[in-house]
Amino acid sequence: MKLPLFAVALIILAAGCNQQEKKVKNYIPGILTKNEVFNDFPKDASDSLSVVRVNEQGQKDYLTVKFRDTTVRIQTEKSDTAKAAYKFVSAQFTNNQKTCLLVQLADSSGLVPRPFLIATNSGKLEVISLYRPSNGKDDRKFSRGVERVGATGYLVNNDFFITNVTSKVYLLKRQHPDERIQGQILLLSPDKQTIVFAVQDYLYQVSYRTNEDLNEPIAPGSPKDIASIYKWITANYSFRKNKNEVTFLRYNDDNRIVDMRQSR
Repeated sequence: MKLPLFAVALIILAAGCNQQEKKVKNYIPGILTKNEVFNDFPKDASDSLSVVRVNEQGQKDYLTVKFRDTTVRIQTEKSDTAKAAYKFVSAQFTNNQKTCLLVQLADSSGLVPRPFLIATNSGKLEVISLYRPSNGKDDRKFSRGVERVGATGYLVNNDFFITNVTSKVYLLKRQHPDERIQGQILLLSPDKQTIVFAVQDYLYQVSYRTNEDLNEPIAPGSPKDIASIYKWITANYSFRKNKNEVTFLRYNDDNRIVDMRQSR
């Protein structure tokens, strides 16, 4: 018995839909334990990543990531394949050849979105979790997700720094090993290698390239709000290199006024 033409068409359409549904893949995130570079150069243009904006009626727009023709899903629990997410609230390429993406996965609890790296490696795909355990008292306040730091790179939850263009990920040295840096980024050194955080009564500074750090006391008389303290710091401190040629912000004992507007 011959099937009607429309029935054949429905069968073909259903098969096509099922095939499309199968073009998703779960990835279990790896853990970053040291500084690494994610700057793969693809042999084929199809090996680059792509970002797709999805607009569903009645919902907020979200982003998905595709590798070749397959949608990337991040399996957030290793033993549970059902715990796989594919909706992102942000996605930035960190290299020119578009083989490394810094993404933030929306958290259903309303907390700060969780950051991951999605990167190719010799024709294969890997997902890296940008998370380090912390028991800091104000972790929630200073877990701000991805913050762009000028054209230099991205600060991730005060724990990682990712350079733009070269896609190198640095684990920032903490002020206290068991907690992420409990402060707000204030500025970068002129050589773009030292990050200065305002941490209570100190300027905690860390060179992400050398791992050297310095606690510089904030002199008495400084303003308390972050907007005013930046102007006060730039008028009363200057960047100087130490014996290892690492640049740190130091108090001007001779009260010299130093213009540091180019240091951000």
